[in-house]
Amino acid sequence: MSETTARTATTASAAVSPGGVVAESATPRGRRARIALRAVQVLLALFFATASALPKLIAHSTALEPFEEMGWGSMGMYAIGLLELAGAIGLLVPVLQSAAATGLAALMVGAFVTQITVFDGEHAATPLILLIPLVLIAWARRSHNADLLTLLRRRP
Repeated sequence: MSETTARTATTASAAVSPGGVVAESATPRGRRARIALRAVQVLLALFFATASALPKLIAHSTALEPFEEMGWGSMGMYAIGLLELAGAIGLLVPVLQSAAATGLAALMVGAFVTQITVFDGEHAATPLILLIPLVLIAWARRSHNADLLTLLRRRP
């Protein structure tokens, strides 16, 4: 098969976006990958909203004690809780997906460093486990960053 024929066959099995960019997600495999990634996003959003942000925002004792031990107090706990809730919501909004995943990944890097330095690595694996799918989402949804910049640059 010649290079031209191979390129034509590849283009025929993929959708071409209005900008002329070939979108591989038109294939069954690409569609399954998009659905799986979306499912991971929903699961992460549920985790960050309910298991991580909610205890901080309602000042549950299991969330408050570590922040007191770090010396951040309740204000630090509420701030982190709000950031996690905002990230969880952002994971569900198409134009914010990559930015939200990047922000949550940055929070997980901070959580890892905190676990290592303050808590002697007691639960250091948790932020690393969450970091992997967040980085994947940020990379896979990076095309939405241009849309976000366009929205932000609009003048009312």
